[in-house]
Amino acid sequence: MLGRMYEGQDCAAARALELVGERWSLLIMRDALFRHFTRYSQFQSSLEIAPNILAKRLNTLVEAGIFRTQALESRPTHQEYLLTEMGQALKPVLVALTRWGDQWTGPGPVEFVHHQCDTEIEHEIRCAACGDDVALGDVQVRLRSPQLAE
Repeated sequence: MLGRMYEGQDCAAARALELVGERWSLLIMRDALFRHFTRYSQFQSSLEIAPNILAKRLNTLVEAGIFRTQALESRPTHQEYLLTEMGQALKPVLVALTRWGDQWTGPGPVEFVHHQCDTEIEHEIRCAACGDDVALGDVQVRLRSPQLAE
């Protein structure tokens, strides 16, 4: 993971990357969000990651508030990792990253579909005011008003 040295930077993207930007963290999130994994053993089998690295990444995600732990009913000495609202909110990020990878590094084995009709989904950017779809070339950045940044 990146060091926590953002002196002079006020950047939400940098802060987000500090929490989830490490590759194992993103793959753990993928398995939790789309494969509904909750157990250490499931992540271990899927990712074939060193146990100490997996434990560290899961602990970091719990400390960040992305997962919460709960004792397993069937085995109270074991815990499961449940996504919080903060963790669930990462779903569109993983969809966008995967779609980017499909386009620029080669298609992966999955596509994202709507549960109700089994049709591939679209990921779009819309204007909050008028509701129009916005082309990427029309997206700009501006500083927030001081009262909104608080």
